[in-house]
Amino acid sequence: MTISEQAVPAEQTAATSLLRFATAGSVDDGKSTLVGRLLHDSKSVLADQLEAVEHASRSRGAAAPDLALLTDGLRAEREQGITIDVAYRYFATPRRRFILADTPGHVQYTRNMVTGASTAELAVVLVDARNGVVEQTRRHAAVAALLRVPHVVLAVNKMDLVDYAEPVFAAIAEEFTAYAASLGVPEISAIPISALAGDNVVTASANMDWYGGPTVLEHLETVPVVSDPGDDPARFPVQYVIRPQTAEHPDYRGYAGQLASGVLRVGDAVTVLPSGRTSTVHAIDALGEAVDVAWAPQSVTVRLADDLDISRGDLLVGSADAPAPTRDVEATVCHVADRPLTVGARVLLKHTTRTVKAIVRDIPSRLTLADLSQHPAPGELAANDIGRVVLRTAEPLALDAYAESRRTGSFLLIDPADGTTLTAGMAGTAFADTAVDAAAAADPGDDEGWDL
Repeated sequence: MTISEQAVPAEQTAATSLLRFATAGSVDDGKSTLVGRLLHDSKSVLADQLEAVEHASRSRGAAAPDLALLTDGLRAEREQGITIDVAYRYFATPRRRFILADTPGHVQYTRNMVTGASTAELAVVLVDARNGVVEQTRRHAAVAALLRVPHVVLAVNKMDLVDYAEPVFAAIAEEFTAYAASLGVPEISAIPISALAGDNVVTASANMDWYGGPTVLEHLETVPVVSDPGDDPARFPVQYVIRPQTAEHPDYRGYAGQLASGVLRVGDAVTVLPSGRTSTVHAIDALGEAVDVAWAPQSVTVRLADDLDISRGDLLVGSADAPAPTRDVEATVCHVADRPLTVGARVLLKHTTRTVKAIVRDIPSRLTLADLSQHPAPGELAANDIGRVVLRTAEPLALDAYAESRRTGSFLLIDPADGTTLTAGMAGTAFADTAVDAAAAADPGDDEGWDL
């Protein structure tokens, strides 16, 4: 019996019908038009929104409403006809609720895809049927694989411009599937569409009777995303310590936060990391009520049987599967800042609710997307680069491998001077079927108070 069957109430089961997905593709592949068509044809657009889009389209001389304007909200986006920022949209059908992240296509905004896809369970990668798989397509596939997005949909768009030819679709699907499979993407589905005409987006196309698969919406509604939290190890980052010290609660000591993965039950043996102290779960409070069990991603307050020195940034884990804290971190990263990341750089590493000082000891390699080869010892990572890094932290961190936990295996590198996010990191090996051995590097030196 799974945790879903034995302990999860009906309202939590209903919540699992939520799908988070992201769209990505090269410039002018039609991402925003696809999203607009999806919203329009699924009756998820309010009348005043549609009227505003129709008015804006008429003012530009367009004969029909430009559905891309439903998502391109920035003035610069509307003027240039491109997507710059990640646009989030919320909609629902009778079968499922959705949170959609429409990400930019320009190379300089690839980092925004990392933001949109970091929490996605599915990625829709668009390809222009006239152009086929291009470098940016490969880049987006690599980011999806790197972030361990479990489901990838290849939407071959603008099929109306190639006379709905099946051989064109088949060739693109074969090339992309082979490339994504080499990255270790577990599931790839290819769908031929015309976002402008509405073919195979919400309704099946009469122009492509050779295609017998689902439409984009049908696939989004039926792709399996429900997982049993009992299959994952318990990870509870402490966000806040609650000590009211009132007459009603003189001795109350609770640790508040969001359960990152797994299940916690009253009576479970837990270990506090990085200190290594142990205790048992005495009580769990959720929304002011005592409960016997909590599961990810619930926000709860945990009370322990022993009074321990626990503060924000500590991690409560199940004693049976506690990760080993370490100060040496090897990871694959996507660099998102304009200024490069260099060997010897002093950064802040933010992992769940914990932030520690760190030094970049080595950058062993940078990924070449064209053939997935590793360029050794690049010396630095520029914006949008994907590469391997070796870090040394000032304090131990309880990192899981990203392949095992997307929440507790990920981290951010931050500029300590101005708080700018520099890099998104994934601990452990890069892709599902590849691994890069990080080379050992000499310590770059300990000055300016960064004695690691």
